[in-house]
Amino acid sequence: MAPTPAASMPTLFDRALLCARLARARKQGGATFLLDRVAEDLADRLAAVRRDFADVADVWSPGDVLAPAGRFKSVARFVPESGSETLPLQPQSLDLAVSALAFQFVNDLPGVLAQIRRALRPDGLLLAAMIGGDTLTELRQSFAAAEAECEGGVSPRVAPFADLRDVGALLQRAGLALPVTDVDRVVVRYDSAFALMADLRRMGATNVLIERRRTPTRRATMLRMAQIYGERFADPDGRIRATFDVIWLSGWAPHESQQQPLKPGSAKASLEAAVKGRQK
Repeated sequence: MAPTPAASMPTLFDRALLCARLARARKQGGATFLLDRVAEDLADRLAAVRRDFADVADVWSPGDVLAPAGRFKSVARFVPESGSETLPLQPQSLDLAVSALAFQFVNDLPGVLAQIRRALRPDGLLLAAMIGGDTLTELRQSFAAAEAECEGGVSPRVAPFADLRDVGALLQRAGLALPVTDVDRVVVRYDSAFALMADLRRMGATNVLIERRRTPTRRATMLRMAQIYGERFADPDGRIRATFDVIWLSGWAPHESQQQPLKPGSAKASLEAAVKGRQK
């Protein structure tokens, strides 16, 4: 399956700015608690797969998430490139592709998944984690309320995130078999909204939307946002909550050894007969 033409997908994210933000975060000493959690979970999930992977690619993870292991013969690591979402992968060159906390900033995710599917050998595995769902819903709501109150309008602040159903459909669209998705919800507590925003900067995860506001936010708006955040999303001790939904996705390049769905009409018993049997 060929990648989806980039012209057919809306450009939501400024990939050049993303690269700059990630570089700045590394220099500042990144906040890695989410990445560390994903790396540990990734190791557990791979350990549960009873097979060896020779040739592996790590696609755009903002850090090393593959623990040293004798089960890999070669590991190619790709870093985000300004404006580019093309992966230099040869057809059927990989046994495993992983990605941690990167796909949420991809403009053409269907195209990237199709590229990975093409690069996987039969029975090769894609295992990835991305931010999605209700991530930062508290910050989004607080900014929207503050801007509406102080400035009479709302600007894009937090990126739109895919939900679980969307991601599962994209795996199938890319031609991956046995698709599985699940969510790991992480709730982190902070002293204030400003402490949360400082962590987002140290993750390289601040606003990289093309349609982002280009002028500084008014001080009054920022203070009101923090106040609203505290009023709506604080625990009894005064600390605020921030939600991060990590969506896990996996799928396999088709292979004849994999479990296949039954062909229509091949069932030995009808649903109607089963229902009637239960009603007796």
